[in-house]
Amino acid sequence: MSETTMSRPVGLNSVADLPKPPGLHWNVRAHQPVAYGVSMVRGLLDLDNPTLARACGGGQGTPFRCLLVIDATVDTLYRDRFADYFEHWQIEASWQVVQGDEEAKYLEQAVRVTEAMSRMGILRRAEKVVAVGGGVVLDIVGFAASMYRRGVPYVRVPTTLIGQIDAGIGVKTGINYGHHKNRLGSYFAPELALIDPEFLRTIDPRHAANGMAEIIKMALVKDAALFELLEATVGTITPETLAGCGSTVSEVLSRAISGMLDELEPNLWEQVLERSVDYGHTFSPSLELRADPPLLHGEAVAVDMAICLALAHLRGHLSQADTDRALRLLVGFGLPVSHPVFTEDLLVEALADAVKHRDGYQRVPLTRGIGSVVFANDLTPAELARALEFVGSWTAAAEGALVGAAK
Repeated sequence: MSETTMSRPVGLNSVADLPKPPGLHWNVRAHQPVAYGVSMVRGLLDLDNPTLARACGGGQGTPFRCLLVIDATVDTLYRDRFADYFEHWQIEASWQVVQGDEEAKYLEQAVRVTEAMSRMGILRRAEKVVAVGGGVVLDIVGFAASMYRRGVPYVRVPTTLIGQIDAGIGVKTGINYGHHKNRLGSYFAPELALIDPEFLRTIDPRHAANGMAEIIKMALVKDAALFELLEATVGTITPETLAGCGSTVSEVLSRAISGMLDELEPNLWEQVLERSVDYGHTFSPSLELRADPPLLHGEAVAVDMAICLALAHLRGHLSQADTDRALRLLVGFGLPVSHPVFTEDLLVEALADAVKHRDGYQRVPLTRGIGSVVFANDLTPAELARALEFVGSWTAAAEGALVGAAK
């Protein structure tokens, strides 16, 4: 039996033996596929409906665990139904109640969710977090799930209109930091988003309007047929009709969801920063965090959209008639189109912040006719002032017409 002796390379520990510049170099490439489902399901909490149980990894006749993170208001309204459902399907749920308003959308609340994961001792892949609530709760839980052990699986159950057609169906998570909205965040897809319109029966009418702002956004930049459908339904879409989800409401919701997913899917990580779904989201973050009393997200977006409609009209992208139609639609759904905090100085400041977020360019989406979009990179403070003046004049005229009609 022979013995081989390997000699140590000369100078192995010598710095002089390292390659001279440019030195050694490795290229690392990896591709992580993203696949998640968005399902509209009626009667999600019906005891004979296994959808939620299966989404959590159970429903096979054996006990299992999950962490339920639920909005405080939703917990008050639906705790008994969730408890009965979990008992029926042998789900041992650890319950974490969180606040669902914008003031709670900060790091401290996300950390509390991770602490709940730790207390439960959640398994890193086999057990799920179930996020139940509006956009704020879904964002907080998604962010917490992305942080904990660098990622634990979670399921979204959006219970507000804006959650069901916008915040609950993408992959972004975010929390506010300082005076900036969603400044901290991640891209972290849920395994599944389960949309049950029945939850909309108990939302406040203001929250129905809040969600309609995001639906109007999709109509303005992508779907002229949806815009016409919305014009035909002004005054008829309420929490009750949303929950009933008749043929018209079903078409509104499905067109809004499919339009949003169609825009998001090719650009989930926002490698392309010209995004039509950013319509109404250039100036609104600054307004949303500074308005007192607070505005809901969709309300701030509506005020932003009004400015963008004015900008599009002043640039010749949108006719006077279509500008009027769009502004009337916003007002018809109970949304504001102006706000005293929205000054020229705030618009300029907000645009400057958007430029940083959009990698040095304005990339402001403007409607080019109803149902299409064009991006602007050369907006000036003078244009913003004229747009603000246009909306102010339009609002004054509209209010005057209402007063005249009432006499």
